[in-house]
Amino acid sequence: MTHTNHRQGTIESLRKDFVVFIYPAKDINDEGAGPRVEQFLRMAHEHGMVNAGPARTGDRFLVAPDRVVNRPGRTGSAYAVFDDKEKVTALVKDLIRADWGLSIVVSGLFDDVDDICAEAGIKRHTVQCSLGIWGQVDRLPPEAILDIATMCGHGMVSFDLVRRMAREISQGRVSLEEAARTLARPCSCGIFNPKRAQELLSEMVAGGLQGMS
Repeated sequence: MTHTNHRQGTIESLRKDFVVFIYPAKDINDEGAGPRVEQFLRMAHEHGMVNAGPARTGDRFLVAPDRVVNRPGRTGSAYAVFDDKEKVTALVKDLIRADWGLSIVVSGLFDDVDDICAEAGIKRHTVQCSLGIWGQVDRLPPEAILDIATMCGHGMVSFDLVRRMAREISQGRVSLEEAARTLARPCSCGIFNPKRAQELLSEMVAGGLQGMS
């Protein structure tokens, strides 16, 4: 799915960042898919997701966790974020066994996703990738800020909010966990990875916030 294609960062950091989607196709297999989408979210929760949500409901930092999972009668896509390849592999295996006939997308590094598919006994069907950022790239903030902000593919996590959270952490006003939750809330789709955000914020603060003004 395209709104996760633009996540930036080092290979080491991105190896802790996966998004799994479920997509019923409108007027093809969406009739009666609501309970299966809800079950997908329950399965993701059981496998240790760090964030989740359908955009119309809001992520787990905007609404109560039971509202993210329990959506009676609703049909549509849903997303779950993970920070560990093994957890994603276990979820994919369960989804294969469920055999609902709904599209599943795993967003992550190509090699890692291929490993997940191989471990689950399948081959990937399609690949989407970003061609990067074009235009006046000199106006972009430092990579450390982009690494966090691009975890919201619709650009709802502002660069200034990332800067503010980093400053407040350095001043001891908020914890890493609190700052990550604050950054996750604007990303209503639920694809923001708060665990990775904590690690990236810690690195920014340790580096003295150089170039972050």
